[in-house]
Amino acid sequence: MARLNPDALRLYLVTDQAMMRGRPLADVVAAAVQGGVSCVQLREKQLGTREFLAQALILKALLAPLGIPLVINDRIDIALACGADGVHLGQNDLPADEARKLLPPDVFIGWSVESMDDVQQSAALQVDYLGVSPIFSTPTKTDTKDPWGLEGLAVVRAATPLPLVAIGGIHAGNAREVLRAGADGLALVSALCAADDPRSAAATLRSLCGKA
Repeated sequence: MARLNPDALRLYLVTDQAMMRGRPLADVVAAAVQGGVSCVQLREKQLGTREFLAQALILKALLAPLGIPLVINDRIDIALACGADGVHLGQNDLPADEARKLLPPDVFIGWSVESMDDVQQSAALQVDYLGVSPIFSTPTKTDTKDPWGLEGLAVVRAATPLPLVAIGGIHAGNAREVLRAGADGLALVSALCAADDPRSAAATLRSLCGKA
């Protein structure tokens, strides 16, 4: 498997252009990175292949000099074409082991888990971190099962040695609790993409990440 430093997952931006109020995706990402974002996942399910790749190449050029990993959601072809550092797969995406066969060995794989069955299955998969989804109910993830909650996250933490990235309804008001429950990183969509000042929002969240 790829070598993944869990610290890179600490503050994990997941993009959603629909929440950016017309601001260019690269501008929002750049501001969030200046505030302390440590990993960026390009998740734009409404984009066609060419536009998705164009955005991926822009973000790769922005992030690579800073040493910040670019993760592509679902699209193995886009990840290969842009030289992404990682891929994130959901339960309905290409199976993780098939993705591993297609990807270079240094590209890491994240996998979303929505049940304890998923967590147990992950032990036999070539994945590098787990996305625990959703922690709390959220309008940005409507195709998932019931929320894990903090207690559920703690159960997952006890069940796997893999790094855990928590996503779903996380914001500055509950970030510390999520980290204390066992998350290695926080993945955020609206708390950063929709923020009036993504840099300031990221800086606030990053400061909380260091005080779990």
